[in-house]
Amino acid sequence: MPTVAFHTLGCKVNQYDSQAMLEKFLSHGYTQVSFDSSADVYVVNTCTVTGTGDKKSMQAVRRAVKTNPSADVIIAGCLAQRDGEKLLESGARLVIGARDRDRIVELYEQALRQGERVCHVDRDILRIPYESLSISGFSERTRAAMKIQEGCDRYCSYCIIPYVRGGIRSRPPEDIRAEAARLGEAGFGELVLTGIHLTSYGRDLGDRDLADAIRAARAPGIRRIRLGSLEPVVVTEAFTQALREVPEICPQFHLALQSGSDTVLKRMKRRYTCSEFRTSAALLRSAMPGCALTTDVICGFPGETDEEFLETLAFCREIGFSRMHVFPFSAREGTPAASMPGQVPRRVREERTRRLIALGHEMAAEYHRSMVGSVREILCEDVSPEGVSGYTREYVSCTCPPREGIREGQAVQVRITGSDPDGVAGQWEDLPISPG
Repeated sequence: MPTVAFHTLGCKVNQYDSQAMLEKFLSHGYTQVSFDSSADVYVVNTCTVTGTGDKKSMQAVRRAVKTNPSADVIIAGCLAQRDGEKLLESGARLVIGARDRDRIVELYEQALRQGERVCHVDRDILRIPYESLSISGFSERTRAAMKIQEGCDRYCSYCIIPYVRGGIRSRPPEDIRAEAARLGEAGFGELVLTGIHLTSYGRDLGDRDLADAIRAARAPGIRRIRLGSLEPVVVTEAFTQALREVPEICPQFHLALQSGSDTVLKRMKRRYTCSEFRTSAALLRSAMPGCALTTDVICGFPGETDEEFLETLAFCREIGFSRMHVFPFSAREGTPAASMPGQVPRRVREERTRRLIALGHEMAAEYHRSMVGSVREILCEDVSPEGVSGYTREYVSCTCPPREGIREGQAVQVRITGSDPDGVAGQWEDLPISPG
């Protein structure tokens, strides 16, 4: 029986795509093995958001070749879409881009029969339909990512993704409904709705929007629905009212900020202002008091002055995020930002990044402290004689002492008794154990 091994880099959308491609191999009689063991076929699902993503992707390809020089390597994902023909020089049997991933086994076996190395990359991906990938399981045991949207047409000045993922495509609600039912039946208690630009969901479906996708994701067994990255424009009174009507929605929202300076946002070609972001944050907190707001921030964007950086620092402190992902600016060849004047020296970018990371730790610690004394639900992910750990609905890591009768995937109530910047600690007290 032939064997296949997967290595996935990048975002949850890539993780979803890898799971869907893996299931195609399994349905054709392949057996999955670890990427570090000898396999007949290695699939590297690549990332090209940053130069680091490129480097790590190619390191994974070389690792596969070194592990089994006689194996076939398939390179998929965003770097494959970007550098398709060039990647054949790495010795790959198949390079596959942003479409026809549902045919990956067929394309691979055809190339193998014909003794060819094939680059299956379509450069015209702006108007292709939504690809009908689907999954019935996921690499995590209690939480599954479910892709409901593909592509982006925002063309932020620093971002390569629209060029490698194509235009806006949305998954039909009936397909979302069917997959949510399968995942709920398979025992996944939480769904994370993901997409390349989730905010754009439904724009290509006429009268649909993200709220329709959320409602479609409700299914027996699904206790939680978590949203991927959002932009402020999607957060309206109507949207927050729709959230109130879905009890499974987790009170944690990732609003992508990128900069807390209006002048930097304008150079980034982000389509909102700090004032609009502030309003969106207030709407979410009004709809779900105590909800966790998380974000991304880029430090050292071209032309960023000391004053603009301090504006970002002050704005992040004002909003009070529960978690921040902070990155130094990384120029991507082919984007407008790569050739903008005023490129910020690396040491300055790194120093600003350290300062924002430190602020992020302070705000995380403050948010976690605010939870102490409250009773929270955790979805158990790791149950052992040493203890129980999982995440609250706010996506805060929680550890508890061991307790008899607790099982993986179970949702339980605990009282938060301690905190630190990394998460919280809980105690069982006399709280009952829920059956599910």
